[in-house]
Amino acid sequence: MSTQEDIDTTDSLIGSLLGSISEVIRSLGSLQAETESFLDCACYFYRVSVVLMEIQTGESAVICSTDVLESLSESIDAAKNLVEISQESNGPESTTDLRSVEAGLGSVVKQMGDTLQSIPESTIDEEEYIGVIIETLSNEMQNANIGDGSKSEIIQNAQLKISARPPPELVSEQIETDLYPTDPEFSYESYLSESQSQMSEIPDIPSQSTIASSQRKYGHLSESLSMLPQVTQFMEPPYQAFICPLTKEIMEDPVTTETGVTCEREAVTEWFDRFGDSDEISCPVTGQKLTTGLSPNVVLKTIIQEWKVRNEAARIKVAHAALSLGGSESMVIDALRDLQMTCEGKEYNKVKVREAGIIQLLDRYLTYRSKDVRYELLQLLKTLADEDTDEGKEMIVKTITMSSVIKLLGSSHQPVRHAALVLLLELSKSQHACETIGTATGAILMLVTSKYNKELDAFASETADQILRNLEKIPDNIKQMAENGLLEPLLSQLAEGSEETQVAMAAYLVEIDIGHEKKTYVAEKACPALIVLVKSENTEARRAAFKALAHISLYHPNNQILVEVGIIKVMVEEMFTKRVFSDLMNSRNDAATILANILESGVEHETFEVNTHGHTLGSDYFVYNIIQMLKNSSPDDLNIDLIRILLSLSKLPRAMATIVSVIKETDASFAMIELINNPHEELGVGALKLLIELTPFIGHTLSERLCKTRGQPENLIQCPTEANQITEKHAVSAKLLAKLPHQNLTLNLALVNESIVSEVLHAIHLIQRSGTRTSRYANDFLEGLVGILVRFTTTLYEPQMMYLARNHDLTSVFTDLLMKTSSDEVQRLSATGLENLSSTTMTLSRPPQARNTKFMGSLSMPRSFSLRSPKKKQIEICAIHRGVCSAKTTFCLVEANAVTQLLACLQSDKVEVVESALSAICTLLDDKVDVEKSLSMLSGMNAVQLILNAVKEHKKESLLQKAFWMIDKFLIRGGEKYAFGISQDRMLSGMLVSAFHRGDGNTRQMAENILRRLDKMPSFSIYMTEKNEM
Repeated sequence: MSTQEDIDTTDSLIGSLLGSISEVIRSLGSLQAETESFLDCACYFYRVSVVLMEIQTGESAVICSTDVLESLSESIDAAKNLVEISQESNGPESTTDLRSVEAGLGSVVKQMGDTLQSIPESTIDEEEYIGVIIETLSNEMQNANIGDGSKSEIIQNAQLKISARPPPELVSEQIETDLYPTDPEFSYESYLSESQSQMSEIPDIPSQSTIASSQRKYGHLSESLSMLPQVTQFMEPPYQAFICPLTKEIMEDPVTTETGVTCEREAVTEWFDRFGDSDEISCPVTGQKLTTGLSPNVVLKTIIQEWKVRNEAARIKVAHAALSLGGSESMVIDALRDLQMTCEGKEYNKVKVREAGIIQLLDRYLTYRSKDVRYELLQLLKTLADEDTDEGKEMIVKTITMSSVIKLLGSSHQPVRHAALVLLLELSKSQHACETIGTATGAILMLVTSKYNKELDAFASETADQILRNLEKIPDNIKQMAENGLLEPLLSQLAEGSEETQVAMAAYLVEIDIGHEKKTYVAEKACPALIVLVKSENTEARRAAFKALAHISLYHPNNQILVEVGIIKVMVEEMFTKRVFSDLMNSRNDAATILANILESGVEHETFEVNTHGHTLGSDYFVYNIIQMLKNSSPDDLNIDLIRILLSLSKLPRAMATIVSVIKETDASFAMIELINNPHEELGVGALKLLIELTPFIGHTLSERLCKTRGQPENLIQCPTEANQITEKHAVSAKLLAKLPHQNLTLNLALVNESIVSEVLHAIHLIQRSGTRTSRYANDFLEGLVGILVRFTTTLYEPQMMYLARNHDLTSVFTDLLMKTSSDEVQRLSATGLENLSSTTMTLSRPPQARNTKFMGSLSMPRSFSLRSPKKKQIEICAIHRGVCSAKTTFCLVEANAVTQLLACLQSDKVEVVESALSAICTLLDDKVDVEKSLSMLSGMNAVQLILNAVKEHKKESLLQKAFWMIDKFLIRGGEKYAFGISQDRMLSGMLVSAFHRGDGNTRQMAENILRRLDKMPSFSIYMTEKNEM
């Protein structure tokens, strides 16, 4: 522990030394006009005095070695002697003497630097900041070059890196109070007051009032920063010589007048301009007459720059400490502002800030609770990023959490929002930064949103637009812009970029999900450029263009645009004309896909020309080539698209006729049927759909060839174990069998297999039982299965078919389907099946066989031994068919209770269902049955009214014929019993008249018969006969 006596001794030696230094500085000041090197020495001596005062006034008692103080005293004495020599030198030899004095003073400065370096670290352990000051000053003095005229070396030394001490442990951000309050007994202001009182005799120290306008900028910290201990004392007050007497500001470009007064060039020039006559110009300080001649004071300018560099380095240290401590909000704001002012326009200070690790400290303040802190932080980051090279920008984007900056774009505080945009704009000038910004979560989405909100914030909109333009340097950013609704950059690069860029943009069109409202716009802008790429020699470009066009063509409204840009001819040329090489094979597949997409969109395509020879899509040329490619075992993917093309063409009558003609001519039906065995399910499904379309034209040919194909037709019936496992292939397979000509006995016999029929019935039951827990294809599958059962009813003359119908009780199956299905097609098919079965009932129904009574009488026994039952079993006779009937063996609709279900179908809104139900009911009014009994039964079921309602609702010619035929039956066989009720229906009368005027021959004849029987018209037949006889 230091004793008071040691402290007093140190203070006494320092006081004496400060007096000597003051005397030397005053003497050197008087010589500065003769040599500028003397001022350099004065600066070093002054800074040594500041160090001595720090030792003397430190918070902890510091005892400096007597040897050190005595060595410094000897150096000052040597300097004093050299100054005296320079003052005494005169005459012609004075220059030589002054140079030797300069050299001597330089040696003194170096010697003092060595002496300061020798101060033991243990002496200042408790005052670490003093050690930093001493180390910095000693290094500069040891390397000083006094008297050699070198200025660049001084500047270089002034800008040496100042190593920052390791920052103290960061304080948690939750601490909102200042944990480091200033000591009221010792603040920076008190230090200034004390130091000036001690150095009142040093003429170069300006008063506080003299430099009030400059202290904030260079020599004075804010109140909050001055509260930091140990670091604020690094600040070095400006010298009086730095202050312009006119502006009271530290000079930037000092010049000296004839009177030896140094001023700011701009200020003294303005002073001269005040005088109208050059002869009246006077010195602004001394009042002496002057000319306009000014001499640049280069040395002073260099010293000021050196002083600024030292102070700016100190300010950076102070700010570093403040940000590390995480003190009060005002302290953080002041530190940020101070750093911004220090770095503004000074690249070397930006380097120091980066090297000091301050940017790492700034990152955590992006999430600071205060909007003012965030604003100042963004302003500072923008200043640090604003430089000619990308080094600062790259450092920021590597260090700062970019997502935190992006979040500030959504700030409710407009200045923060604008500052974040300005920072991003500056950063986006660097390509590396563009990549980082683009990968930040939500960055491009936020920027695109700001761009489109011009009415809410015009500045933000314009700035965001500039940022997005800069971000276009990275292709991935363009992709993200498109994903977030900004498509123009992608489309622009696709149209005007390099081929490599165009390939990337074409690939992005496939990858991004474009909203429906913009797909047509994209197609309009992109298709011309993509067509050009398709025609290029670059394989990658062609491949990317094909995939993009295929993607665009998936949206049907786009396909009219594709047609208008001439894509049909290009795609057909790729399919038919190009040679098959490895890359072109893929393009052929893609071309077929695009063409299939266009044709499936529903555009009027039959007349589209496919080449310069005038061939169209519906021409023999086009269809022949497509079918030949199918026959030649093309790759599965290509075959799928070829079938899609044929399916689209089949919807037009002329094109369908061409397809049928070419298939017959080329015998391509075998090849198409073979495709259904292909393991590729999509190809098999497509082939089945095409065969279904061809069935009305070449159905018998397809049936015969299907039966000759390995594994067919039984393999077409594959029933899953669960209804939710039904696939599209199950459905279209069953539908094909249902659509092929029902009367084709060869196919029917191929299907007559107990296991096949049982499987069909099981699948129907499975679907009915599952309810809503079915596949999307379950209904189509059910329709196909019922259609297969119906086809069996068309060839009942074949014993196997008759056995199948009876064994599986198809009458009850169809009746049950009428009741339990909501499918119109299933109802139609079931009614058709019942019609076919009922048509054979009269043939199958037989009267009961009479027994031979004579033979039985000869075997009569006494009554008591009779073997007969006391009651005879009565055999019921069907009143309508006049024989023994049953639903299972004779297919009687009455016995199956099917009539009620058929009458219910007359209320369907589907004309096909109503017509099929009428056809089935008509079998009960055939001349072979007991019509009166049948009419009586139907009348009791309100059939007449149901038929009349059906006639009013549906106008199909064939349905009207059936309905009129049934009404006529009621009128002929029922007479007045039904005539009155039918005649009262006014709407029916109108329809009969309309049918009589506009119907075809059969319908007109039936309408005439009904009208005549209702006494609505005379017998035109008689009238016409009489007219002809005349």
